[in-house]
Amino acid sequence: MLIRLQKKLAAGEIEAILDLARELSLCPRFLDAEREYLELTGPGRPEHRSRFEDMASVRAVLDTGASRELHERIAGRPDTQVAVGSARFGNGAVSLIAGPCAIEDYDRTLEIARAVRERGALALRGGAFKPRTSPYSFQGTRSKGLEILERVRIETGLAIVTEVLDPRDIEAVGDAADMFQIGSRNMFNAPLLLEVGRTRKPVLLKRGFMATLREFVLAAEYILSAGNTQVVLCERGVRGFDSTTRNLLDVGGVAFLKRHTHLPVIVDPSHAAGRGDLVRPLARAGLAAGADGLIVEVHPNPSEVHSDGNQAISPLEFERLAQDARALVALDGRVLVVGEPLVTKGPA
Repeated sequence: MLIRLQKKLAAGEIEAILDLARELSLCPRFLDAEREYLELTGPGRPEHRSRFEDMASVRAVLDTGASRELHERIAGRPDTQVAVGSARFGNGAVSLIAGPCAIEDYDRTLEIARAVRERGALALRGGAFKPRTSPYSFQGTRSKGLEILERVRIETGLAIVTEVLDPRDIEAVGDAADMFQIGSRNMFNAPLLLEVGRTRKPVLLKRGFMATLREFVLAAEYILSAGNTQVVLCERGVRGFDSTTRNLLDVGGVAFLKRHTHLPVIVDPSHAAGRGDLVRPLARAGLAAGADGLIVEVHPNPSEVHSDGNQAISPLEFERLAQDARALVALDGRVLVVGEPLVTKGPA
């Protein structure tokens, strides 16, 4: 590990840093006469970086060396691939997640699920629990929505991706879901992150709308540190000053995460755009930057939904988006994973 210290530290402050190094079984060696750059060698652990960053005398950790955090890429190690039903994310595999913003009724959910599966999706998104800015807004159908998702999974074979808001709901949501979604508002909810980490079920972690990339990967670190390696990062846009789009899709952030971490990264163009006409071009941008998949809101009649209707696209537009995805990922040797044609059960 290489750390940079604050300038002109007192002897006692330097000794405190050296004491910590010895406590962690690291061998310290200053690289300059001013004692500003300190090299630490020895067996590293993920928590070592934070121990030094917490010290006021440390200006920055310049290189983690052997003290890599669990999300960090290691040379020669293959990327993590996360399987969610038939869907595959990472290590050359790209998959699509699609569906309504919220689960409102069985017939419409089943109609959408069949439509997106026929057009290339392998997982169905849809919220039974909806975190809203106002406590008076539609909060989801909750347990009824989970029951609908379970029935639709049986009917279509699609994997289910749905949000969990509260550690107390993890068991109930886990029965219906093949993948937990942690939404933007809950990215900083450490107790929830640790609890989904203990389940070992795949987790889709969305970036907070005001979170730096460092904060984002450290949220993932909570899940990884609890023992769950099945984490997919989701870039969904961050808050900006221009209201033309709902959020600013951080395409550069996608490219950085693909270089910095071994975890799969997907893009949510629906929440980034906030409007249906921009979803497809933002989806293409995310895939071109290296994203391992997309999560898209799809609805045949957006005017009837209780939340986020403006950003939903039609099943036909989703079909075009899937065609874009197949062509784009092939350019760098990746594969869009597709399922078998859906066979609708007839009357007995």
